[in-house]
Amino acid sequence: MKYSKIEWTEATWNPSIGCDKVSAGCKFCYAEVMAQRLQAMRTPGYKNGFEFKILPERIEAPLKINKPTKFFVNSMSDLFHERMPYAFLDRVFATIRKTPHHTYQILTKREMNLEKYFRSRIVPDNVWLGVTVEISKKKNRIDVLRNIDAKIRFLSIEPLLENIGKLDLAGIHWVIVGGESGHGARPMKPEWAIDIQRQCDKQNVSFFFKQWGAWGADGLKRNKKANGRILLGKEWNEEPKYELPKKKLVQNSMRPQAL
Repeated sequence: MKYSKIEWTEATWNPSIGCDKVSAGCKFCYAEVMAQRLQAMRTPGYKNGFEFKILPERIEAPLKINKPTKFFVNSMSDLFHERMPYAFLDRVFATIRKTPHHTYQILTKREMNLEKYFRSRIVPDNVWLGVTVEISKKKNRIDVLRNIDAKIRFLSIEPLLENIGKLDLAGIHWVIVGGESGHGARPMKPEWAIDIQRQCDKQNVSFFFKQWGAWGADGLKRNKKANGRILLGKEWNEEPKYELPKKKLVQNSMRPQAL
């Protein structure tokens, strides 16, 4: 685990790593690039680069953290990858249930695997479930997500690659929007992001604008930090209304360490 620079979370937890491309948003996967760098650095766990792999030694890492933390689960993989054993996935959720003081944000592009898993299982109250909707034809993922009984359901519309069109956000609590970054990044037009923000406002859904990415609001390509995350004259940092279970904790100084 490590503290994260991702704007909408606090730390990452990767009990598995590696993935395979399944849709348009995967084309320039940041995790694949990072895995290749870690492989070159001989980082433990990345001997085979971005090949899918479970890491049992990481399964109980959140148990060591007393401070309530918001974890993005599997920033370097997809928790519902086709090669993920259900027995290991059950262990992941057992850890989640043992740590109700933490919040776990789980995002997938494999909505059917997500739906199948939870047909016979209950989503823990401290889990936020999300799907990626980077292009219009993937809006079917929203319909699958809204039918899963989770306290918080969210959409990651990142990288936003086209005009998504009309969104039915019934049963959705949070929408994250962002442009693509990296060497081959595809531009995001301002009107696409603005349209989603207005739909969120109209449907009373929390809106978070993560970044412009490699292409700025002015259509020029530059460092993503220079492009910033201002939309319509402000930063959008809305989050869904959510309260962790009240629990007295003995605080310690342990912090998530590097991967």
